[in-house]
Amino acid sequence: MGKHLLSCGLLVLSLLTASARQVQGQENKAGGALQVRVDYSGSGRVDTSHKIYVALWDSPAFTDRSSNGQVIPVQIQAIDSKKGETVFKSVSKSPAYVSVVYDPSGQWDAQSGPPPSGSSLGLYSKEPGKAAPIDVKAGETASVEVKFDDSVKMP
Repeated sequence: MGKHLLSCGLLVLSLLTASARQVQGQENKAGGALQVRVDYSGSGRVDTSHKIYVALWDSPAFTDRSSNGQVIPVQIQAIDSKKGETVFKSVSKSPAYVSVVYDPSGQWDAQSGPPPSGSSLGLYSKEPGKAAPIDVKAGETASVEVKFDDSVKMP
């Protein structure tokens, strides 16, 4: 659990403190789409003021401790309900990766520094704490679901 918490914490810090971008993967010239369904079962209230932020990445390096915040997401979108979805259009790199953060304070905008202490963290993964690749094919829509709760939080 500690390793999972550390990986998710690094994910969030990379998301918000990055200044450079590492690009890996295969480019989809025409682009594909990625539909992300989010299911937050934690105790926090999710609404227009207390959002879940979904980040799209083109590399799993955002979970790597050695990245030192040098990886930034390709896009960030917000969801304002515990169960919701968003679609990233024109995803040009495959595989893609997805992470989520719930803002319990209602003050964070996913752009102004790290999320507040106590923010719940999630990740599309097949193994705890390890980002799973998502194959996004040009001209098609890939679909994934990220389920998370309050078990992994920002320190």
